[in-house]
Amino acid sequence: MIEPGTPAPEFSLRDQDGEKVTLESLRGQTTVLVFYPSDFSPVCTDQLNVYQEVLGELEAAGARLVGVSVDSAWTHKAFQRHLGITIPLLADFHPKGEVARAFGVYDERYGVSTRALVMIGPDLEVKWSYTSPSPLEIPGANLIFDALEAHAAV
Repeated sequence: MIEPGTPAPEFSLRDQDGEKVTLESLRGQTTVLVFYPSDFSPVCTDQLNVYQEVLGELEAAGARLVGVSVDSAWTHKAFQRHLGITIPLLADFHPKGEVARAFGVYDERYGVSTRALVMIGPDLEVKWSYTSPSPLEIPGANLIFDALEAHAAV
């Protein structure tokens, strides 16, 4: 897992609308990359629904959330519509898991990313990271709020 203080790895991925999102496009804002295994799975559905419920509060606290999984942009669009969420979803589809690997959160056994959170500062440096101990454990939004508060205090 990528460590705080590390420059975030370069990436270029398509979102659910086919728009390119790069690391450089995140400059100047605090972004939390939400790595999750796959669209439409029950736990991932619950995780993104939880974050959507507090998205306004997270944004007010200064964070932008962006989901990342190995699913395609088209699957992301269907998943986003199905859930009624507005969190952008990035397709780490081809080469499969390349960005998850760069962040140290790809699980070779299952061919998906682990359930992980990575906070990237406005300077594109990793400020905080967290990996769930189990794919069935959703990292609560409180972890993100705590990380934002701790980062603001620095």
